[in-house]
Amino acid sequence: MRSRLYLSFYLTLLACMAVYTVIGTGLRHRIGGVPDHVWSLVFGGLALIVSVGAYPFIRRLTLRLERLQMAVESLGEGDLQTRVAVEGRDEVAQLAHAFNRAAEKIESLVVAHKSLLSNASHELRTPLTRIRLTVTLMKESAEPRRRAELEQDIAELDALLDEILLASRLEAPVGLGALEEVDLLALVAEECTRYDDVELGGVPVILQGQSRLLRRLIRNLLENAKRYGKPPTLVELRGGEQGAELVVSDHGPGVAAEHLERVFEPFFRSPHIVTNTGVGLGLALVQQIARHHGGEARCERTDNGSSRFVIRLTRR
Repeated sequence: MRSRLYLSFYLTLLACMAVYTVIGTGLRHRIGGVPDHVWSLVFGGLALIVSVGAYPFIRRLTLRLERLQMAVESLGEGDLQTRVAVEGRDEVAQLAHAFNRAAEKIESLVVAHKSLLSNASHELRTPLTRIRLTVTLMKESAEPRRRAELEQDIAELDALLDEILLASRLEAPVGLGALEEVDLLALVAEECTRYDDVELGGVPVILQGQSRLLRRLIRNLLENAKRYGKPPTLVELRGGEQGAELVVSDHGPGVAAEHLERVFEPFFRSPHIVTNTGVGLGLALVQQIARHHGGEARCERTDNGSSRFVIRLTRR
């Protein structure tokens, strides 16, 4: 059980009052003419009055500290607009001032970072469009192999910018759109038809979510299995009272045990992977989208040495 600060303060005060009563009772022998029971009543009454009168002040102080603690936890969970009311002029008020200043600075830095990322991605679209136009105009005169390489590079840059913009929007989910009822099994089935050697099984599940984001999550998992795994890719959708669980596995070499957590880091590449395809944000977006829907993504090792991705999504 978590200890309460106000209880510590209050018990300390009660202990002081008890010591005060004992000492006062011991001194009664030096003053004559007053019966012992009177001294006991006087000191006991004083201790009770001080204890009862001190409780509201101690509780008020610790309530301010508890509100500050809740604000720190809220800020740590991602609510950058969290602030605390400044009450009084004591050390707790100074601590609240310091917290608010730090929160404002953190919020401004994060907002500036997201704005820079979003603006840079948008600005890069213009030169990318010009490059694409140039490649189109030079198709007749360019060497076919060189032209194909340029088109591949442009496609990868375009995909990278698209995923950077989506990652930036997911970090600040305002404006991503309203929730809707999504038939998750139908959505998964539709995406699976785009790929060969995919086996789908599961039960129908209806979730409150954003179909566009869930479609991207499914597509990124299937693309990852296609690039780094071996067919067939197995997809299973499980339902439950709390939500749904999407499992995607393949028969590839799998992710090393020490990299199971790191695969969701942006631009992480396992040293065992030889191919250099992909932009490095696919699985990071899978994790972000899962969390945006109240869930989590994890990577597991199977008994045959391959990997499977388990995505938990929560009903809303």
